[in-house]
Amino acid sequence: MVTTLSFDQISSAVHNTYNACKGVTGGQNAHYIPYLANIDSNLFGISLCLPDGRIISVGDIDYRLGIESVSKVHTAILAMEQAGAKTVLNDIGADATGLPFNSIFAILLENDRPSTPLVNAGAIAACSLVEPHGDAEGKWKAIFDNMTALLGSEPVLIDELYQSESATNFENRSIAWLLREYDRLYDDPAMALDLYTRQCSLGVTAEQLAISAATIAADGVNPVTKKRVFDASISPKIVALMSSVGFYEHSGDWLYTTGLPAKTGVGGAVIGVMPGLFGVCAFAPPLDDAGNSVKAQAALKHLMNSLNLNVFSNTNFDIASA
Repeated sequence: MVTTLSFDQISSAVHNTYNACKGVTGGQNAHYIPYLANIDSNLFGISLCLPDGRIISVGDIDYRLGIESVSKVHTAILAMEQAGAKTVLNDIGADATGLPFNSIFAILLENDRPSTPLVNAGAIAACSLVEPHGDAEGKWKAIFDNMTALLGSEPVLIDELYQSESATNFENRSIAWLLREYDRLYDDPAMALDLYTRQCSLGVTAEQLAISAATIAADGVNPVTKKRVFDASISPKIVALMSSVGFYEHSGDWLYTTGLPAKTGVGGAVIGVMPGLFGVCAFAPPLDDAGNSVKAQAALKHLMNSLNLNVFSNTNFDIASA
């Protein structure tokens, strides 16, 4: 059985979700990063992109937010595209830690590899895997160009955020050198850490992030530019990673209650991927104790429930053509 969703149904669901969730309160901005602590906590937007490039957006979708840990998805894709999914599995891993995103203890527990490219340790290791080896600017170009291809347009480096992150990333410095001690970094530690910090400091809009999520949903073809960004075989692998660890220690609860593979960032964004159907981003700065946006979580839960969607459902869904 195939259930066809119309554009109007989806559009109404997005707008109804925004109206239902705009009053949600709770959480606080990422206070440990000065730039993020000072962002307007009332910002809120939702953007959804369909595989044919049609976009539904409402709220503060043009605001350039710090991408933060959502960037881990994009660079994990690049590492798999360059080195191969098997190398990423062998050298980094795909296991959820069940611990906070910046856990040093997780490295000590699983000392054969960093566990997953969607936590800090694995993301720093992914930056070290990116080619060309030993060339900081060449690596940055590869990361930036890949991000641009996924977003459909260029992000902008927020220098104030980059400086703020660089001055306060003490835990990540420890992580990088501990990975080096265990031979789990594949290039210079300081270089890998700086690349990771820079990618987290890119400014993007919720609409750009929805387009990148839709590129994953469309098996690597950007719905807006119509260009292939990565091999189709990578999509199920990155969706699997998002499912298992996208919400860090709350990942199981999230997937259980929403059925939406998703990835969060402490800048307040959450991206979600429904394979074959759409990519979506909700954005609001205040976070819960695990670093996940309170309002964005509420919005995506509301949206999935209102459309009766679940990645594990036996019902097959389709989107009506324009």
